[in-house]
Amino acid sequence: GALSGAVEPAGALLTVLLYRFIVPALPYLLAFAAGAMIYVVVEELIPEAQLGEHSHAGTLSVMGGFLVMMLLDVLLGT
Repeated sequence: GALSGAVEPAGALLTVLLYRFIVPALPYLLAFAAGAMIYVVVEELIPEAQLGEHSHAGTLSVMGGFLVMMLLDVLLGT
């Protein structure tokens, strides 16, 4: 586990050097990271969603519900 964090200083240095290119893409990168974390939580940390014949139906339903929620938030504007 500790060895997997050894690449973080190199990634931080690369980010500092390329910040002019990263800042405009930051909202998209953060949205992708958030989506990946939601997927991991639903797929791996909620084992009851994986029981049965259609094990991915729960994950896809949560992703679909999240998509509808975000679309309504953007379209209705708050």
